[in-house]
Amino acid sequence: MANSPFLASVREYMLVRNYSIRTIDNYLYWIKYFILFSGKQHPSKLGSAEVERFLTHLAVNRGVSASTQKVALNAVVFLKTKYLGEKLEGLANFRKSSRQPKLPVVLTHDEVKLLLQQLEGMHYLMAALMYGSGLRRLELVRLRVKDVDFDYRQIRVFDGKGGKHRLVTLASSLLPLLKQQITRVELLLQEDLLNPHFAGVHMPNALGRKHPQACKHVLWQYLFPASKLGVDPRCGAIRRHHYDESTVNRLVKSAARNAGINKPVTSHTLRHSFATHLLERGSDIRTVQVQLGHSDVRTTEIYTHVLQRGGQGVVSPLD
Repeated sequence: MANSPFLASVREYMLVRNYSIRTIDNYLYWIKYFILFSGKQHPSKLGSAEVERFLTHLAVNRGVSASTQKVALNAVVFLKTKYLGEKLEGLANFRKSSRQPKLPVVLTHDEVKLLLQQLEGMHYLMAALMYGSGLRRLELVRLRVKDVDFDYRQIRVFDGKGGKHRLVTLASSLLPLLKQQITRVELLLQEDLLNPHFAGVHMPNALGRKHPQACKHVLWQYLFPASKLGVDPRCGAIRRHHYDESTVNRLVKSAARNAGINKPVTSHTLRHSFATHLLERGSDIRTVQVQLGHSDVRTTEIYTHVLQRGGQGVVSPLD
């Protein structure tokens, strides 16, 4: 199904309706999996019973997490109800995923310092922002120049997980580096504007139509731009996209190895460490919840378990 006309049509349907590239890729992955699981039958011939079998397979045989199972469900529901325009009723008789979320891996203050020492320039700044402001890596690479508030020392995060906006703290020590990075963005923009095919940066939602010149203004450029111009898959325009999020993860993992940290470190580990260290310093859990952008405080409470020694603070009899 590598060159499936059906999947290409679904992709085009989503592009026209301004779905994010990330959502399109995720949905297409699970739609393809659903079709293969169902013996390559056309989705119009598959009903609620087949969807329930698919979701049960993911929980029982694949052992996916509840969040992953939910994404797969959303993808299939989109396919049936939006793309095919069919009704999909029921969906109550499938096995819910019971895989528990992992406890977060947290670095000590010294380990964070060692990790950051392995990076320099823009790479250091990206890692320092994930730790210093608790940003997810996708939130980091999607930052635009306008999102940095130097006066109030905060960062505006738009359309974070769940489409939520929030304000997060900004370390004073990063202000000079951020100004240097913005100067770099300005220089890149000057080069791009010399290219007659450059269409400006991608603008969110309908802002491109409302402010047609904003796409070439420095304030709307990505704070961490890609090294080369590329083709926008939505419309074929030549643009400069943001830094690749998977590369951010590789940079952090490599820095952890070079620092001799014997823990399974990812870019999200810096966010976990941000939350845990805030609680260590006496921040209340509601403040941490707002900084992280969690809808439910119970999601934030997992970091209190990291701070408690042993099980719920129980001192081992060996001690």
